[in-house]
Amino acid sequence: MIERIAAKKILQLASVFKSVAVTGPRQSGKTTLVKTLFPDKTYLSLENPDTRRFAIEDPRGFLKRYENGAIFDEVQRTPELFSYLQEVLDQSSVPGRFILTGSNNFLLQQNISQSLAGRIAILNLLPFSTVELFPDQQTTPDENELILKGLYPPIYDLNIPPEDWFPNYLRTYIDRDVRQIKNITDLIVFERFIRLLAGRTGQELNFTSLAVETGVDTKTIQSWIGILESSFIIYLLRPHYKNFNKTLVKRPKVYFYDTGLVCSLLGIITTNQLLQHPLRGSLFECLVITELLKKRTNAGKQINLYYWRDKTGHEVDVIIDNGTSLLPLEIKAGRTINSEFFKSLTYWNKLSEEQSGFIVYAGNQEEDRSNGISVINWFTMVKRAEI
Repeated sequence: MIERIAAKKILQLASVFKSVAVTGPRQSGKTTLVKTLFPDKTYLSLENPDTRRFAIEDPRGFLKRYENGAIFDEVQRTPELFSYLQEVLDQSSVPGRFILTGSNNFLLQQNISQSLAGRIAILNLLPFSTVELFPDQQTTPDENELILKGLYPPIYDLNIPPEDWFPNYLRTYIDRDVRQIKNITDLIVFERFIRLLAGRTGQELNFTSLAVETGVDTKTIQSWIGILESSFIIYLLRPHYKNFNKTLVKRPKVYFYDTGLVCSLLGIITTNQLLQHPLRGSLFECLVITELLKKRTNAGKQINLYYWRDKTGHEVDVIIDNGTSLLPLEIKAGRTINSEFFKSLTYWNKLSEEQSGFIVYAGNQEEDRSNGISVINWFTMVKRAEI
């Protein structure tokens, strides 16, 4: 079993909170991880119709049977259970009594905030990070292969070819999760919408143009974006608010949590197709940003990533807001250092009166420039503690 970085944080949370919820996309390894970390707890999947019926029809009797603690998998399927779970947790101070998992963040968070606030800790478990897959590797993994395959565990654990796995994953996701959140009648239109969104990876989210191309109204698009975000298919990178007296754009940029899924949606199945594809730069950017996301979520930390762009077109790909300082990153898919790489960060530093920043790229040559900007390999970056 590939060791998960989040394991240490989950155990620490379970030692102080009465309950811990592990959320994340389907097939990200939640069940495998919690069953490994808590082998003495009874495991119950609430996807099972009989188990779910028992939990819904007799919640007190259900919890009484497992009063010493249990793992409840896909617990968002039984929202009726949460109020009774609150009552059980309030009667005991034992930490780590119940471990909950769920693949729908919206439904889970909604129920937790209503019933279990203050009694439960939440950690998001995303697919493998590159550090988890290559913990001892000194050389940089092939970024093109990683972009193509993605980082979902079944592709590595079961050696399922990504061109076979992703279409089935998408079909299962739409049939189960999408119908669960919202009764979408025309799933063909919804699938077309996801494919159109994949073609906008790394771009500002424009509801109007998406609505026109999909053939639905903007309110429907907003609703569907919420569904994809809450089920960990897409991540919206918000613009940073600090404007330095400049007018800024206000739209978020859209990224998928897994580049392999984007490639599948775009019909990219070979490395040659990827290298020639106009979105290769955006896909590399997506890979780096999701690695930064995983660094934060695996440590149980709040996401502090933004982007910055003004109305004149100056842009910084990522701003890491550390509260007292801002660290700008510019992401480049090329393997050769180019003077063009430095333009955005030089402009940002002049505007902010700072001397800092990283050019994150696919090459191996690393440099520290006199202007405070460092050039760093992307795999080196994800292993750096300060980023």
